[in-house]
Amino acid sequence: MIKHARITYLLDFYRPLLTPHQQTLAALHYEEDLSITEITEHTQSSRAAVHETLKRVEVVLESYEDALKLFEKHQQRKTLYAQLSAVNHPTVNDIVTKLDDLE
Repeated sequence: MIKHARITYLLDFYRPLLTPHQQTLAALHYEEDLSITEITEHTQSSRAAVHETLKRVEVVLESYEDALKLFEKHQQRKTLYAQLSAVNHPTVNDIVTKLDDLE
């Protein structure tokens, strides 16, 4: 998986655990696809500060994932849902749909 996409997924799971400043910079970079230069202009921060914060966000998100495995387990559940759906039984498909809606 491409690093940028992985960090975006990890943000979905662990965003509330970041500081508000980290959340803002991560959203601008990973979700709004702004460059570090564009973020510095937007936030009036130095390029080095933005770069360091984004690197710190990556480390923190990966450490949360290493400890909690929420994204990994999510991916495993999606795989199992797909396998169950392949059974093509109405009751099973209904349960899979309900489980998927809970995600």
